[in-house]
Amino acid sequence: MKRICLIAGLALLVLAWMLLAIENAASFSVHMIVHMAVVAGAAPLIAIGISGTRHDFVARLPMVTPISASMIELVVIWGWHLPALRALSETYPLVRATEQACFLIGGLVLWLSCFGGGGAGADARRLAGTLGLLFTSMHMTLLGALLSLATRPLYGAGLVTCFGMTLTASQDQQVGGVVMLLIGAAVYLAGGVALLARTLEAPPAAKHGKG
Repeated sequence: MKRICLIAGLALLVLAWMLLAIENAASFSVHMIVHMAVVAGAAPLIAIGISGTRHDFVARLPMVTPISASMIELVVIWGWHLPALRALSETYPLVRATEQACFLIGGLVLWLSCFGGGGAGADARRLAGTLGLLFTSMHMTLLGALLSLATRPLYGAGLVTCFGMTLTASQDQQVGGVVMLLIGAAVYLAGGVALLARTLEAPPAAKHGKG
């Protein structure tokens, strides 16, 4: 199962970055589809695949907790959606590659910190992971709503072509915001609920120890 998840995650990552290479990099909706594929698709699948293995780099960083990882994800996501950084990413391929690397690393740090932690502290870490993922779902919902409901485009101007369609900058931004709402917020919410359910279903012996 772990191998299948790892292969699926890597394949999704390659497809997402291929889409970014062949579609209009100035389109915010294309950017958001790729962004969600990386952080809410590839990252959790890869994290499942490498969690608990020698490739689980977060396991060697005890200072990284699900809560601190969720704050890192917050800074990464909101930071790269500042208009100035978006403009740089649209213009310069090296900045765009850095942006995508930040999305992948930030996503992996969060998902690995939530999935990891076996042994006596597993329940506490899963509960912290629940909070971290729910917090991430909340701030993604907020950002997606702000982008969807903005009365003027924050990124670019004029007309934008993507997937063979021509959209205004406002329409392109609204589509991107909806993608974040429908995919990003939902995936992190589902991940948090799944972790909570797993903790609640743990056998009493695992929760309370002997006696």
